[in-house]
Amino acid sequence: MSADPSVSPAVFVSPDAIRRLFAQAMSRMYRTEVPLYGDLVDLVARINAQVLAGQPALAAQLDRNGERARLDEERHGAIRVGTAEELATLRRLFAVMGMQPVGYYDLSVAGVPVHSTAFRPVDATALAANPFRVFTSLLRLELIEDQDLRARAAEILARRRIFTDGALALIAQAEHAGGLSQADAERFVTEALETFRWHSDATVALPTYHALNEAHRLIADVVCFRGPHINHLTPRTLDIDAAQAGMIEAGIAAKAVIEGPPRRACPILLRQTSFKALEEAVHFPDGQGGHAGTHTARFGEIEQRGLALTPKGRALYDQLLAQARDADGAGSTGDYSSRLAAAFVSFPDDHGTLRREGLGYYRYQLTEAGRAAPEQVGELPAEALIAAGLATADPIVYEDFLPVSAAGIFQSNLGGSEQRAYAAHANRDAFEAALGARVHDEFALYERLQKDSLNALRR
Repeated sequence: MSADPSVSPAVFVSPDAIRRLFAQAMSRMYRTEVPLYGDLVDLVARINAQVLAGQPALAAQLDRNGERARLDEERHGAIRVGTAEELATLRRLFAVMGMQPVGYYDLSVAGVPVHSTAFRPVDATALAANPFRVFTSLLRLELIEDQDLRARAAEILARRRIFTDGALALIAQAEHAGGLSQADAERFVTEALETFRWHSDATVALPTYHALNEAHRLIADVVCFRGPHINHLTPRTLDIDAAQAGMIEAGIAAKAVIEGPPRRACPILLRQTSFKALEEAVHFPDGQGGHAGTHTARFGEIEQRGLALTPKGRALYDQLLAQARDADGAGSTGDYSSRLAAAFVSFPDDHGTLRREGLGYYRYQLTEAGRAAPEQVGELPAEALIAAGLATADPIVYEDFLPVSAAGIFQSNLGGSEQRAYAAHANRDAFEAALGARVHDEFALYERLQKDSLNALRR
């Protein structure tokens, strides 16, 4: 039986294109809701232009690896949900945009009652197209000690629906058909954006809000609203120290400490700073007209991304970070910057040593000389090719997150003081059961990128 020539096959928009549409729409929405975010984006754009003009070798490296084009669009958002159903539906929503869960983060170790993953693209082509990420946290009600309050929070969360009917229908359509047309993709972005929008009307009375806020400010933020508003949207800077100084110079209330490793010649992992959370007007219902109040949750963050570390490199990073934070039990208070810099003297700070000691992941490419003389490339080791000028080794960008840094950002924007109310309660199995899928191992993803580049040298 021949196919009906009048029926053309479906033409779907790529997940990369949908992700770009969504990230751009999210940025426009957040700029309207939090005007200071627009100031941060403008500040980062100016600093990045200055860095690229002053560091031609870095500009060439970014060009070689397809990272310069993505720099202006690069964002990460953060969202917090309250139930397994909400988390599992977010997984399906992000899948339409080519984003998958990567990594498991236990933030209870730093006094924040959530565990998390990051939804993001996972292959080199998709990352180059648009590396949009959303750090997504699931509230851990079992960490609320008051049983009555825990039950009340669960009951409140069970009543709400954070996705529109249109979003749910389009998710199901994409899953069934294998994609979305341009028109459906645009409708999907519009419907999905509603989940991330700020709502100034709380769903609980003021006394309930206060009780949950006393248990932990983040618990109140998750439980008391119609949806899990996006709480920050983060541009990527090439010099976070300059961004921090620029915020202070502009009169923006920057947090005191840049989270992550100290400033280095070879940046590693992730450094983050932010301005303090806004105090926003909220209406709390009570059946008699309600009460006016305020809530602080949404803030502005900036990040600088460096080299992705191997398990060996990450173990050394964690050891040195703990050394700096645990000195006299001071955490990130006191003269933390000096303690951090002193501890990280033990971490090699040149790319040759980092490669030879297997501390970081690199992307290998032939130079023009290497491409012109394939017979010289042969089976020479990668380091010999680099020494002969036949190949380059560029740091693979760390695309993920750091639990202690994330908790530090959360804490500084939910009250300022460091909280140590919880012991470590990692429970990856429970998180993946709620998610409805396994999370990707980020080390395996970076290893594959490095291996693919080494194989390409030989081809």
